[in-house]
Amino acid sequence: MKILFSLLAAAALLSCTAPAETAQELALRFNTPAAAWEETLPLGNGRIGMMPDGGIDKELIVLNDITMWSGSEDPEALNPEALNYLPKIRELLLTGKNGEAQRMMYDHFQCGGLGSSGGKSKDAPYGCFQMLGDLHINYSYPQTEDAGNYVRTLSLNDAVASTVFMKGETTFTREYISSHADDVLAVHVAADKKGSVSFEVSLSRPERATLSVQENTLIMEGQLNDGYDTDKGVRYLTKVQIVNKGGELTAGSNTLAIANADEAVILISTSTDMLDKEYTSTVDSLLEQAKKRSFGKMKQAHIAAYKEKFDRVELWLGEQDNTTPTNERLAGFQTDDDPAFAALYFQYGRYLMISGTDENSLPLNLQGLWANQVQTPWNGDYHLNINVQMNYWPVEVCNLSELHNPLIDFTQSIVPSGEATAQTFYGANGWLAHMMSNPWKFTAPGEHASWGATNTGGAWLCEHLWEHYAFTQDKEYLRTVYPTLAGAAQFFLSSMISEPRNGWLVTAPSSSPENAFYMPGSDDRIFVCMGPTMDVQIVNELFTNVLSAAAILGIEDETTTNIRETLPKLPPMQISPEGYLQEWLEDYKEVDPKHRHVSHLYGLYPSNQISPNTTPELAAAARETLERRGDAGTGWSRAWKINFWARLYDGNRAFKLLKSLLEPTSGSEVNMHRGSGTYANLFCAHPPFQIDGNLGGTAGIAEMLIQSQDGYIQLLPALPDKWPTGSFKGLRVRGGAEAAASWSDNRLSSATIKALNDNTFKVKIPGYATTVKQNGKELTAENGYVSVVLKAGQEAKLEFIP
Repeated sequence: MKILFSLLAAAALLSCTAPAETAQELALRFNTPAAAWEETLPLGNGRIGMMPDGGIDKELIVLNDITMWSGSEDPEALNPEALNYLPKIRELLLTGKNGEAQRMMYDHFQCGGLGSSGGKSKDAPYGCFQMLGDLHINYSYPQTEDAGNYVRTLSLNDAVASTVFMKGETTFTREYISSHADDVLAVHVAADKKGSVSFEVSLSRPERATLSVQENTLIMEGQLNDGYDTDKGVRYLTKVQIVNKGGELTAGSNTLAIANADEAVILISTSTDMLDKEYTSTVDSLLEQAKKRSFGKMKQAHIAAYKEKFDRVELWLGEQDNTTPTNERLAGFQTDDDPAFAALYFQYGRYLMISGTDENSLPLNLQGLWANQVQTPWNGDYHLNINVQMNYWPVEVCNLSELHNPLIDFTQSIVPSGEATAQTFYGANGWLAHMMSNPWKFTAPGEHASWGATNTGGAWLCEHLWEHYAFTQDKEYLRTVYPTLAGAAQFFLSSMISEPRNGWLVTAPSSSPENAFYMPGSDDRIFVCMGPTMDVQIVNELFTNVLSAAAILGIEDETTTNIRETLPKLPPMQISPEGYLQEWLEDYKEVDPKHRHVSHLYGLYPSNQISPNTTPELAAAARETLERRGDAGTGWSRAWKINFWARLYDGNRAFKLLKSLLEPTSGSEVNMHRGSGTYANLFCAHPPFQIDGNLGGTAGIAEMLIQSQDGYIQLLPALPDKWPTGSFKGLRVRGGAEAAASWSDNRLSSATIKALNDNTFKVKIPGYATTVKQNGKELTAENGYVSVVLKAGQEAKLEFIP
């Protein structure tokens, strides 16, 4: 025993100074049942999911389906009177009468109908993402002792949650999976003493649910409101069965019960008719197939399917603490700066991405896949002024490229609606989308111009179409999305106007998302403007990407010609006399200098129009802008700032923002101005929960470790002092490659570049390295870079020698 202890101690000592050879255990861990939904554990397979609370006597499991959407297509959204007022609105803007233009927009230039109903649209045509329902499990035990040794975990390695505790001498175990292989939800209940498993199961939903039991099957079915109280709303069906070993199964009027079993599996099969018109037969066939497998085999197949994606990337920043509860680690991070906890949070974001969407599902909405209400905050929709895009920032760099498909497919699907919106509101060609959308292809301006006027939502989506190509180099894919890119450009080519002072071409009317300013001599809060800086950056990027795509595909047409003529007429980015980047054409005074949106730094991230290397003056202005904005903000705002500081190569400031993002918080009331942070289950608080902060945080950590936006690979560009030793593998770069790296004493020691296609990869040499070797052979440096020529599948192992 002493020899074994000595070996374990030696291994632990070595692990403090060198990355582990095998993947670490990555888990969320709690010693008590969840007291609130924000403490429960999210499981999902990209289509359906659940969140169990791990209750001992009574357990609540919230069920979800990503297609549980009320609403329907809304023909009233196309407001025919809007175009009549557009000339007058523009005339007012051109003469500096923004207040009058804004009032006219409030009255006339907005969507018809109810729009999003102020974010409460579950019974309106716009619709709302909703919870599926609640699964209730009431347990009974032969033991009378209180429960002890309670542990509740979520394994990120396996996508399996568990609840384990003892009553007397009996250990009770529950395991939960949202199967990536069998496409059902499953709860396995067992004990280490025969005949100890007894429970009753029921389903409920706050509204629009019919419950019944037929042939030992618990059934919940219903139809959501299409917004018109007709029979065209989304229909859903959920079936629950129990497969038991030992014991007796009985059925009540709305319950199923098992008594004195050795073990039992609760199987939940569910679907809607939104994407599957044969949804009822789908539910039945999935349930029947799942019943044929033992839980062990089902779990094994699930883990294998999940790990194919999850295991592509590893991040080692130190040994994981797998004994301290996660809520305590979260609180402790504010003082101990535990690097391993940051790595856990990074991988949790990848877990949420894999669990929340798949290649054929809807895009992740504001809450991803998970909701516990029928009226989710802000309808749980797709906000196009950053939020849905932030959801997809990690997919390429974090080696989940195929999970970009739902957003890419959605972008292409809204083009016809966007064309109608362009004609109806602007009399323009091409297509656009404003600041919000839904599965019903809503592209009109929101019902209030203060937030709904932003008209670059569709163009921002197009950035993701290009980024997918930049990372994959798939020319056939690029050919399929080129018409969508070109159509978005055509809208701006045909709708921008010339502003009077410099003759620059600008969007009008528009806004800098949700931020207000004061006109000189007025106390009125103004949102409506011409050519806000974010619009200029997005349009510039869109035009540039269309030209790049056209060159790759050998296309030369009227659109490319017009873009070349128009690009020089766009406004430049302007620096205020006080040193910050201007948010508007004029240097207006902001109503809230600490506003959560920092939209005018779009050019810094996710775009690359501002860089310390290529535009140092603009980078300095971006830094000053961030200093003025401060480090506070809603959850997603803090996540965005991590990425900003990483792009400015300031790893310590990026780490400070990561700590800010990970401040423990509680409460679920909607509040955009209260301090934000992270809930006990590591869900990001807006507040309330929004998944964009999680995924933006994961993207930010990746950005601290690797960047490739300027035509070369830069390893550890924003490594904080707090992460002196570490390694990663599997992160991807533009140009089509995977990268791995190891470092110690905050210095890069080695890296591997694996080509996914034939290409030459330029790698920046760290300032402290005097020699770079590839596979043992010294490389010739040129202006601080080395070039690595690889065929698809080849690897280059690089050493960086001081």
